[in-house]
Amino acid sequence: MSTPAPVTMSATLAADEELERRRRAGERVLSLASGEIGLPVLPELRARLGAAADRNAYGPVAGSPELRAAAAGYWGRRGLPVDPSLVVCGPGTKPLLFALMLAVGGDVVVPVPSWVSYAAQAALAGGRALPVPVRPGEGGVPDPDQLRAAVARARAAGRHPRSVVVTLPDNPTGTVAGPGTVQRLAEAARELNLLVISDEIYCDLAFDPADRAVSPAVFAPERTVVTTGLTKNLGLGGWRMGVARLPDSPLGRETRTRLTGIASQVWSSTAAPVQAAAAYAFGEPPEVVERVAASVRLHAAVARAVAERFTAVGALLAPVVATCYLYPDFEPLRERLARVHGVHCGGQLAALFAERYGVGLLPGSAFGEASESLRVRAATSRLYGDTEAERTAALAAPDPLALPWIRASVERVGEVLADLTAAP
Repeated sequence: MSTPAPVTMSATLAADEELERRRRAGERVLSLASGEIGLPVLPELRARLGAAADRNAYGPVAGSPELRAAAAGYWGRRGLPVDPSLVVCGPGTKPLLFALMLAVGGDVVVPVPSWVSYAAQAALAGGRALPVPVRPGEGGVPDPDQLRAAVARARAAGRHPRSVVVTLPDNPTGTVAGPGTVQRLAEAARELNLLVISDEIYCDLAFDPADRAVSPAVFAPERTVVTTGLTKNLGLGGWRMGVARLPDSPLGRETRTRLTGIASQVWSSTAAPVQAAAAYAFGEPPEVVERVAASVRLHAAVARAVAERFTAVGALLAPVVATCYLYPDFEPLRERLARVHGVHCGGQLAALFAERYGVGLLPGSAFGEASESLRVRAATSRLYGDTEAERTAALAAPDPLALPWIRASVERVGEVLADLTAAP
């Protein structure tokens, strides 16, 4: 009898729960652990959701025709045209990614560092994660040369890598792999007969249009599945809505058949009222476009301000060009952290931030780094306010850093870092 794959709590969700416990206990906490986008629901989307509340039938497994057509239009405007029949929706991109791993089977190449759930999902799907480092400053995409070598070694050892996951833009680093690296990755995937699963949930959150990610679907259209959703660009994580774009190829159609079969057995269909609102959002009317643009301006201002606090104390940090994530490396401060605080790894560093200062961060080990790494991930997306009024004001502010609650949070980060790294 086989032993079930070990299942651990998602590091981000576990950190959220611990910080909430501390908050309820009356402690002063600052959440930089969760990637949840702390923004209010766009009123027009709230109205669409309410108007569709009487839609209580299951509907098609792959999603309503209206939603699939809207998602196809969304991708078409980004240079990735697709027939709506090759679009599959699900209750968030997270279950879609897991279902894709199940559909493809085998081991999954993942970048290091990478989002906390890829490796866990590969194990739950019956395979193993095959970690491959990213190139410096180009998070989310395994180094193509190291990918070839790692897959060759794995296959020689009797393993069966069949897919590679990329994240564009990247969580946890907030960087974007360049088009050349993405093209080389796509070419390597074709040579190695790997399906590319391109997680593009952050594709609308590049701070500058020049830094927009180029999808591997441009370079290997016959073998790239693209996923996205409304969780990050519109802050609708709790609505659980994601879509997948399958390739127009024999491989793509076979994968779609398996994906929808798995969906039919696991979630049947995505909530119909949410699909109705999502169809409106993917249509990108002016108010949706403006909300996303306002969100990007807010993310950029706050993430860059917090990044300056980390670099000011000597942490290494690649320029953040997208998302709300920072991935500072405290390696230059290793000797001081060990001598003053007894800190020798990222886990101890994150624990010190939490226990001494009430600041929630995640260690690099949660993202596949070696345990001795002194990298941590900080997410700035929960700093925009505690109430809907504050968050709405943050979106509208010409200078979000002038708002007292945001300024106080950023200053608190600076104070904590200064105290942490002060000479004894």
